[in-house]
Amino acid sequence: MEVILKQDIHNLGFANDIVTVKDGYARNYLIPMGFAIVADEKNKKINAENLKQKSFKEIKIRSEAEAFAAKLSDITLTIGAKAASTGKIFGSVNVIQIAEALKDQFNFDVDRKRIKLDGDSIKELGNYEAEVILHKEVKATIKFEVVAE
Repeated sequence: MEVILKQDIHNLGFANDIVTVKDGYARNYLIPMGFAIVADEKNKKINAENLKQKSFKEIKIRSEAEAFAAKLSDITLTIGAKAASTGKIFGSVNVIQIAEALKDQFNFDVDRKRIKLDGDSIKELGNYEAEVILHKEVKATIKFEVVAE
């Protein structure tokens, strides 16, 4: 079934995208929760008109995201963690700590859901990279170092 997404849904698509999903997923979850509408001819025309009107705003938002991505790629975060003498961290470093470090050290407010690590978490000291999705076409790479406290 084709549906038009009303908002960004992780691993499915972005707002105003027309995606094909299984009928049950659309009827039992996406449509009742208000995340999507059925992509019939009427709704597709309305969506196309809305996209035309939003295209100007989209260009501005994308340029701001690219500027922010350039700022993010120039910085290096330092995240402190308690660690053993072997370099293993007691606990782990995850996207929540990365988002908090961005806020504390550089006053950049980034939603933790937009930060992606290669694994779920970091469990050793060292230098790492994380990807930040700022826009559906703009991604930035943050370099960060996990050090012992």
